[in-house]
Amino acid sequence: MDRTSTPEALPTATLRETIAIISQVMAPNVAKGVIRRRPNVVGVVERFGLDAKGIRQLQVLSKKYGRGPLMLNVPTKRMAVILDPADANHVLAHTPEPFATDEALKRSALGHFEPKMSLVSHGEARQTRRHLNERVLQSDCPHHLFADAFAQVVEEEAEALVARTQTRFDELDWPTFQYAWERIVRRVVLGDSARDDQTVTRELARLRKAANWGFMRPKRKRLQQRFEQHLAFYYQQAEPHSLMAMLAHHANQEANSDSAPLQQVPQWLFAFDPAGMATFRALALLCAHPEYAASALDEVKDASPPSMDRLKASVLEALRLWPTTPLILRQTTQATQWKQGEMPANTSLLIHTPYFHRDERYLHAAHRFLPEMWLRPDGAGRWPLVPFSAGPGVCPGRHIVLLVTSRLLAALLRRARWALHPPDKLSGEAPMPGLLSPFHVRFRLERHSVESDATA
Repeated sequence: MDRTSTPEALPTATLRETIAIISQVMAPNVAKGVIRRRPNVVGVVERFGLDAKGIRQLQVLSKKYGRGPLMLNVPTKRMAVILDPADANHVLAHTPEPFATDEALKRSALGHFEPKMSLVSHGEARQTRRHLNERVLQSDCPHHLFADAFAQVVEEEAEALVARTQTRFDELDWPTFQYAWERIVRRVVLGDSARDDQTVTRELARLRKAANWGFMRPKRKRLQQRFEQHLAFYYQQAEPHSLMAMLAHHANQEANSDSAPLQQVPQWLFAFDPAGMATFRALALLCAHPEYAASALDEVKDASPPSMDRLKASVLEALRLWPTTPLILRQTTQATQWKQGEMPANTSLLIHTPYFHRDERYLHAAHRFLPEMWLRPDGAGRWPLVPFSAGPGVCPGRHIVLLVTSRLLAALLRRARWALHPPDKLSGEAPMPGLLSPFHVRFRLERHSVESDATA
């Protein structure tokens, strides 16, 4: 007699364990603001070390359940958390099939301001939009065609930022930095004429605040329409040496109605926001590690063209220590087979990046500043250190982000000496904290510049 066997199911967390994951891993990150950070909440999470508690909770479950995804005991939704590094690599390497980027919670959030962006698209539409992003952002090329123009923008705004800091009693705080950073982003993405267009930035910020609530908050359709009209203005004039000009060029070449070119732009503006946070944190790391900062600055000055490898590594370390995308979400498009059992279709998968980035059980000095790991030929190797995600879903703008962030750090270090205020905020002699809130970091500027030393 023929017998059919039922596939073995994956292990499922108990209700108490599921509540612990939701309360200690997911809730603090959602409360901080997944799409738009809430500075006060970020400060609370930093003060009470909640991110570190979430990492420890997943380590406990990893020890209990071993390798393989762990299903969560959620009655209304299929969810699983990835606990094994090999599984994390597998999921990211097999995007978008069977692990799609347009996970339901992500769609509900990003739908507030970019409903046709490639990240929340699927099938042929995703392929078309992803291809357009890759061509405009030149994702396979470390040196973008407009890299020199972008670097010039950074130099000009860094000069203005230092001057502005000097008028503010030589103190650099987040609002002052953010003001300069947003100018850089608007010029790089939209063109020089957008330098002082704070309206377009505020419109996106308001949409992102609504997006924090996902499906629980109605979409602000009128605001979204105004924002899209605002972007359309810059698209139509497409200033030279801007991403908008590159977008107009490739969109006109392809002429594909599914490409939704303007719907891709909000993501570029959005993604640059956490990149600014990473830059601010990297500056803090360099202040706490002055010997490395000096060697990075020497590398910039001694090479022609200037090498940014060490400064890029400091940005990557800021992203490893304090990931700006702490929750990577995927959704299974079909039932998937694992060594431990079968996972049903339409399961939301959670990859908690701090858990992998800070796992002292396997990573040497996981809580220390280790930029050297990014300077090796193999980088981080096979361990899932994913500052820009990985696999076919890797951030297509990663090279532009590293270009702009490292150039800004170089420009600031060349123009002045910076010191953390208070100086014990970070210490190179102590483990790095579980979270560093950029909103609560300050620097003191010493008027005697490094450039003056070089010419003395």
